[in-house]
Amino acid sequence: MTDPLVWIDCEMTGLDLGHDALVEVACIVTDGELNQLDEGVDVVIKPPAETLEQMSDVVREMHTASGLLRALSTGVTLAEAEAVVLDYIRSHIPEAKRAPLCGNSIATDRAFIARDMPLVDGHLHYRMIDVSSIKELARRWYPRVYFASPEKQGGHRALADITESIRELRYYRAAVFVPQPGPDSATAREVAEAVSGS
Repeated sequence: MTDPLVWIDCEMTGLDLGHDALVEVACIVTDGELNQLDEGVDVVIKPPAETLEQMSDVVREMHTASGLLRALSTGVTLAEAEAVVLDYIRSHIPEAKRAPLCGNSIATDRAFIARDMPLVDGHLHYRMIDVSSIKELARRWYPRVYFASPEKQGGHRALADITESIRELRYYRAAVFVPQPGPDSATAREVAEAVSGS
């Protein structure tokens, strides 16, 4: 497979790396054309009790409504979750540092992955593809495309959210990016010269 992409979404007890915990991780591998190779994996992690006690009301309500809070008592350990995710990624991409991490606002997820799943983080390329960046550019440059984007229904569960992120990038690719095969080399050089001020 050429140009594989690793899509990850995490659910946490909050966004503070100092005291919040990872409670769910979902991962899907796609090819470079955004085709899912399979259904992916979704792992619920049992967090330390103190992280549940200090969750904000907003996060508690979100995880209660999604059903995640109820599922945490039967979750696995961080080490077990890391093994599941790493085994899944390696089953499609055995070579380390080959595939970038993809998702929405992925830097936050990456920070928790780096802290709690260093083997997974170490297997991924340092580059990331953040759908949120494309969404923000579309909002500024192509507002009609932005406002017509697919509605999200994921409900703050990791697997549904990451599936929606893949769908969202498919949408922006079709609605905003130059259709395949893209410009020819001469046209691309002309554009490069124009933006370089040459």
